[in-house]
Amino acid sequence: MAKMKSATVYFCQNCGYESSKWMGQCPGCREWNTLVEEVVTKTAGTKAVHMVQPTSLNDISMEEEDKFLTHMSELDRVLGGGIVPGQLTLVGGDPGIGKSTILLQMCQNLAADGRKILYISGEESLKQIKMRAMRIGEFTDQLRLLCETDLDTVEAVIKQEKPDIVVIDSIQTMYAERVTSAPGSVSQVREATAVFLRLAKSMPVATFIVGHVTKEGTVAGPRVLEHMVDTVLYFEGDRHASYRILRGVKNRFGSTDEIGVFEMRKEGLCEVKNPSAYLLNGRPKNASGSVVACAMEGTRPMLIEIQALVCDSNFNIPRRQTTGADFNRVNLLMAVLEKRLGLRMRQTDAYVNLAGGMRLLEPALDLGIVMALVSSFKNKVISDHTVIFGEVGLSGEVRAVNMAQQRVLEAQKLGFTKCILPLANLDGMSDVPDGMQIVGVSNVAEAINELI
Repeated sequence: MAKMKSATVYFCQNCGYESSKWMGQCPGCREWNTLVEEVVTKTAGTKAVHMVQPTSLNDISMEEEDKFLTHMSELDRVLGGGIVPGQLTLVGGDPGIGKSTILLQMCQNLAADGRKILYISGEESLKQIKMRAMRIGEFTDQLRLLCETDLDTVEAVIKQEKPDIVVIDSIQTMYAERVTSAPGSVSQVREATAVFLRLAKSMPVATFIVGHVTKEGTVAGPRVLEHMVDTVLYFEGDRHASYRILRGVKNRFGSTDEIGVFEMRKEGLCEVKNPSAYLLNGRPKNASGSVVACAMEGTRPMLIEIQALVCDSNFNIPRRQTTGADFNRVNLLMAVLEKRLGLRMRQTDAYVNLAGGMRLLEPALDLGIVMALVSSFKNKVISDHTVIFGEVGLSGEVRAVNMAQQRVLEAQKLGFTKCILPLANLDGMSDVPDGMQIVGVSNVAEAINELI
């Protein structure tokens, strides 16, 4: 007969590394002060093993309908075309960003399709969930609610109800009595995720888990949590603003390059079908330091306004600040302007902002950032009907980017009449839209001469 005994171990909150003693630095991920003490119960003894036979890959049959839609096109895009039965998805984001709201709206659409849904909440009461649901709209009886934190009870209800979709809000509230540590600890989160993973694959049932995030913006708990699930989605954006960005950082059933854009309204989250027009709304006219560039998020082109402000510095060391763009990349581009073009910006403060609160790191924004800096430095206005994109190298050359044709077509749809792009991309342009002037440049100096 197996015997139970308790032991004190130390878990890394970042990667889940287990140690019998405390250490300042985790040997697994090399992070400092991440090991926490927990009491775990271990089983000593023998266990009967149930033998199973492996299956040939060719013997596995695929059904025609291997994915079902949520009827939220922005969410379906990020998920890779829909939900796969047995898929385990982790949804993270800042408090109040809209994680529970988007999942409740998803449940509303799926319940209307006749899907059986079980919504399990460990943070809200039934009346609180009802209040949120009334704000969103009408629900069918296919959506069933459960307010429970005991992991064994939740597992038993899922096996009894046999739903098509399960939503866990949130994983940090689930508690297993066999694990002696507190709810939300590394051991509890890992045990709860393992249980839902086993249920998702064996039944199968599509499971969505809401995860709290740390101050660094990552899901709280061991890093192994993200490795266990099939899909990891992050809800981004300023909770005081109306826009929201849903980004996939891991997806076993689709691309991780897609994003979904939503707007928070009083009736819930509304999809933004044309994010380019949304992001350019309110753009100033005839203002220096303002440039429109085109970035790609997966297969979607997005036009975004890049704003730069360059002014004389009052400090011995000039100040540099970026919002939405990579700080080190902006410093690199300013060094290129200083060295290759002789623009003396060493005694100036520089501020770069991507309007709309977007955070983009694509190299195709380089030329737009450069032109915004030069426009502000020289106090010269760039035409409001011009869109710019291209990667800038350390020698000042403008390098080719991918999907140039799609970027030009997106600019033409929104009324832009001139496009500055890398000269190398002109050879791959199969068709030039009517009324659009295409100018290819090989270096930054040519782009400045063309626009300023």
